[in-house]
Amino acid sequence: MIAQEPLFQVHARLAGIMNLGQTPYGERRIISILGGSVEGGRLKGVILPGGADWQIIRADGVADIQARYTIEAEGGSRILVNSEGLRHGPPEVMARLARGEPADADSYYFRTAMRFETSAPELNWLNRILAVARGAREPNAVRLDVFEVI
Repeated sequence: MIAQEPLFQVHARLAGIMNLGQTPYGERRIISILGGSVEGGRLKGVILPGGADWQIIRADGVADIQARYTIEAEGGSRILVNSEGLRHGPPEVMARLARGEPADADSYYFRTAMRFETSAPELNWLNRILAVARGAREPNAVRLDVFEVI
């Protein structure tokens, strides 16, 4: 059994979807990350503008997500975040999310695996862990509850 310890919650503000159309891999989309916040017992800070979520909507309707962004911790140290995951659910729920309408996070699956990279000695522990997150898509934002895999 894998235990998890709560780390923090991410709330990222998102730009609109840039749709690149149907490619050989699926429908390719890019969503810029505009900023946001990080709140938790072991880490607090802000999400800096400039990151993005690169998505492929697969033939089976699953969103294959690859996000990269930067957190600036309260003390000014910066952390690179690499997050890869999947989002899928019943067609009617996914259609609501696509229109920017709210949907109960329990009505669809949204999970990511996360890795971190920092030069800050006080945050070096992030370089040595893996985390998983349970996500919720909101209009113009995403919320992630992040847990360390122990």
